[in-house]
Amino acid sequence: MKVSGIICEYNPFHNGHLYHIRETRRNGATHIAAVMSGSFVQRGDTALMDKLERARLAVRSGADLVIELPVQYCLSSAEYFAAGAVYLLNSLGAVDELSFGSECGSTEMLSRALEAVEKTADEHADDIRLIMEKGYTYPRALTSVINGCDPGIGAVISEPNNLLAIEYMKALKRFSSKMQPFTVKRVNASHDSDEPEGVFASASYIREQLAGGKDVSAVSSYTTPMWAEAIADAMSRGETASIQRLERVMLYKLRTSSPEEIAALNDVGQGLEHRIYGARMAGSLDELLFTVKTKRYTMSRIRRIMLSLLIGITREDMKQLPPYGRILAFNDRGREILARAKDNAAIPYASSIAKLSQLGDTAKRFAELEIRASDVYGLAMETVSSAQKDYRAKIMLDME
Repeated sequence: MKVSGIICEYNPFHNGHLYHIRETRRNGATHIAAVMSGSFVQRGDTALMDKLERARLAVRSGADLVIELPVQYCLSSAEYFAAGAVYLLNSLGAVDELSFGSECGSTEMLSRALEAVEKTADEHADDIRLIMEKGYTYPRALTSVINGCDPGIGAVISEPNNLLAIEYMKALKRFSSKMQPFTVKRVNASHDSDEPEGVFASASYIREQLAGGKDVSAVSSYTTPMWAEAIADAMSRGETASIQRLERVMLYKLRTSSPEEIAALNDVGQGLEHRIYGARMAGSLDELLFTVKTKRYTMSRIRRIMLSLLIGITREDMKQLPPYGRILAFNDRGREILARAKDNAAIPYASSIAKLSQLGDTAKRFAELEIRASDVYGLAMETVSSAQKDYRAKIMLDME
């Protein structure tokens, strides 16, 4: 029995994800445990479809166990996103390997890049700060400094999947994890690519085509028939979500928030709260985002902050690691992973958020945010869903 962990969003699942799972199996994995984003995703957006439906489809697509990544980690930087997900897999005490995609396809190269990043961040902090003072993001400033020292490593960390892979490896190191890293070289269409290549297209491309009014048949060749059918069904029932449907509630929330409330949000600092507060006169979500955006503050970061404001995620919420793992779906092999974890898990894993919320004050807060996130997500659907759905959620057990 070899259990491999995968960190994913499946928003939506595409042929690149299928390739990743198959390569992970080819590397010897008999079981796959996935940690998946829930209602909201790391780019600062709503997930296309409900998390339970995506979890169900994930199990039918090659995963055996799906665990939810808490919303505060979904709506955070790559560092926190990676740390929360790796912690959940590591805490199972049953996962042998962490499998992830990268542009370079080499854990050795990624390990070298991690060493360079840590060394540069320590030894060239002043140089990085000077570049950031010109209005650039920390990753851009870091890459610029590393390029001056080692252009080869600079090229590695300039690629988005490589950068996230480095964060995964950093998290493995932070938690002294016994999970071994394994990377699958990304093929064809790059992350957020505007164009497909062969049968491969990015999730961003698929979402943009659907948002632009294209029928699912226009993108069906880039995903599996099962996912294409599920997306079509969700669209026909009005069960797909869009951040644009949250426009008025987000504008309302900003207009009724103080600079102090904004300053308390995760990822807000260095006076950014004043810039966001100053955008409260905006008459649309796009106007708000473009008013706040600069070279330093990316669109994804601003969207994450605005969603955090709506849900109520503060900087204090990032000081605690997940106190539990919430199971969204599993099959018979997933049951075997949980059996292996029974005597080794560092935190509880269960499907009922009501029961998990009773494990202490921290668990109560995590559950509160998750339920609130689901309630907000329901407002982003074409057909508004009822509140408190998380309490009534039926977890998927796939009997093969």
